[in-house]
Amino acid sequence: MRSRILPIALAALLVACGCGARAGTGGKPRLTAAFYPLAWLAAQVAGPGFYVQNLTKPGAEPHDLELTPRQVIDVGESKLAFYIKGVQPAVDKAVRQHAKNHSLDAESVVTTLPAPQDEANDGAADPHLWLDPSRFATVATALGERLARIDGENAAGYRARAAQVVTRLNALDAEFRTGLRTCARKEIVTGHAAFGYLAARYGLTQVGIAGLDPEAEPSPQRIAEMTRLIRRTGATIVFTETLASPKTADTLAREAGVRTEVLDPVEGVRPGSHDDYFSIMRRDLATLRTALGCS
Repeated sequence: MRSRILPIALAALLVACGCGARAGTGGKPRLTAAFYPLAWLAAQVAGPGFYVQNLTKPGAEPHDLELTPRQVIDVGESKLAFYIKGVQPAVDKAVRQHAKNHSLDAESVVTTLPAPQDEANDGAADPHLWLDPSRFATVATALGERLARIDGENAAGYRARAAQVVTRLNALDAEFRTGLRTCARKEIVTGHAAFGYLAARYGLTQVGIAGLDPEAEPSPQRIAEMTRLIRRTGATIVFTETLASPKTADTLAREAGVRTEVLDPVEGVRPGSHDDYFSIMRRDLATLRTALGCS
């Protein structure tokens, strides 16, 4: 027990005293982002003015993140901690204890959707808001304003870069609206319920095998229920993900006699990947158009 308490106590001490500030940042102020879509957006809006640190390693499933003592220090020393409450309990705790007055919860600036009704944490919001480009554009604007207040001398640059991202996100939103306007089917069967915002924005119906937790194991009754639904709706594909295990989706697909395809929730990218938010989202759009029989 002592070996676990000591690093936590040391992290709290270093955060309190401000030791090691700006270490490894090239002299730039630090912006800690909880996981990939937020780190990507932060880099677009912050530009050269900040050192953007992604707390989640490439290829890692963000829901499973455990922060090291060094990362807790980084959150406390950052000029801004950028996160979504409810995705990563370790980040929520670090922000609550060390960055309450210099953090931005992306959920706080948009209208959220509720988590699936069968989730244990009733009343919680669905955190996957970045899968709706229009909501993500709102977050971009809010982030630009927040950075402009932090670094007033360069405020115009943050606002200009945020506006550029908003323009690109609005164009992506238009691509999705056009691409998914006329489809033979509207139901998307997914491994976990990550696509609620995308479905709501573009008139689709998400049916998640599991809830918001990608590692949750559905009951045999849930698999049987989903099999009946697939046959009733004529769905031809069960969607798996890039970072989560496809085991459950594969099982359902076999039971229902359909195939699987990857639909990426853009929670992370693999090491060495040349993908970014836009390329992944456009690939998802192409996948959905084929799967749903869109014209």
